[in-house]
Amino acid sequence: MIDIKILRNDPGHVQKTLTNRRTDVDLQKILDLDSERKEIIFQLDQLKQQRNENSGKIGQGKIDPAEKQNLIAETRRLGDEIKAGDAKLKELEEEVHGIMLTIPNLLHESTPIGLSEDDNPENRRWGEIPEFDFPVKDHADLAEQLDILDAPRGVKLAHSRFTLVKGAAAQLERALMNFMLDIHTEIHGFEEIIPPYLINSQCLTGTGQLPKFEEDLFKTTEGLYLLPTAEVPLTNIYREEILNEESLPIYLTAHTPCFRSEAGSYGKDTKGYIRQHQFNKVELVKLVHPEESYAELELLVKNATDILERLELPYRVISLCSADIGFSAAKCYDIEVWVPSENRYREISSCSNCTDFQARRANIRFKPKEGGKTRFVHTLNGSALAVGRTLVAILENNQMEDGRIKIPKELIPYMRGLTKIELKK
Repeated sequence: MIDIKILRNDPGHVQKTLTNRRTDVDLQKILDLDSERKEIIFQLDQLKQQRNENSGKIGQGKIDPAEKQNLIAETRRLGDEIKAGDAKLKELEEEVHGIMLTIPNLLHESTPIGLSEDDNPENRRWGEIPEFDFPVKDHADLAEQLDILDAPRGVKLAHSRFTLVKGAAAQLERALMNFMLDIHTEIHGFEEIIPPYLINSQCLTGTGQLPKFEEDLFKTTEGLYLLPTAEVPLTNIYREEILNEESLPIYLTAHTPCFRSEAGSYGKDTKGYIRQHQFNKVELVKLVHPEESYAELELLVKNATDILERLELPYRVISLCSADIGFSAAKCYDIEVWVPSENRYREISSCSNCTDFQARRANIRFKPKEGGKTRFVHTLNGSALAVGRTLVAILENNQMEDGRIKIPKELIPYMRGLTKIELKK
């Protein structure tokens, strides 16, 4: 949530962000409701002051009985007006809060302005794109030949966009999870967390999935939600808490299954393992000092790309433009890995600086060591990496002419010494 003071003082700046994001929120309605709220607060202060003066006179004891009765009657009337005013104030504050929750984060000045994902500029590339002297197969065909991914049985067990992962693919996913977590905890300094996989609405509101994106979530009959990303529980660990400045930065990582309804993706990536309702992901979350957050964002990208470089997978980094950036992010980089069968890069991670947007919604603050008022932390998050898409990239980039798959060197110890995924006899 943005600071309402920014909207009051510079509504044009907020409107500029909405325009550049190609989204619409009735800012004038918020300002009108906010003005009405201020007027009610002023009126309530006047009524309470009068009630207090009346109560003082009544309590003096030296007052004409008739006048005392009149004061008692007036004080009761004032009490009724105050009660009605408090109810109206609460109603207005809830309405303002509800609309404020629909306003996306303000864009950082370095976020490029664009109309669609086609306007996302490329920052850099790493790695040599592999050349093959044989017809390249996509991961779905390779997996079918190797008998390691079974979409039809996944559909039988659940429904479309669920896949049964078996044999060497299951071993490879497990190896990737452990490899990523080891790198992030032992080298990059993150603390590993195993969070609940069911989460409440307060957590999802804190990180920005609710109320705007509820259609993307799976909800249980008990009112809890299957987590769409470990960003949600990791960020909310410190919800409604005040941290000491000395505890910052806080680095957290978790492997979790993620569940998304993929609303609006009908017809996209229907073949293969790219877009699933359930997928594994290793997530990184940082809670940092506001003055450090953009430096931490650059480091977060390095944390994520380190995995790809160790796996020798070609990638590029792009900056998301104003029309493509996520709701909670002020600035975001996408990391895209090379997919040979499509002859293009595909997203494997998004690394975002959400500034104080999520912290304000979740009320995560810190106490400055030099004293003074508490401040909101800045939160950052990034996938490092989406495990299923990493598996896809390994299958396609490391395929051999006979259909076997070479295992990246750094994964061989995690694969119990297996150097290739072999065809089943």
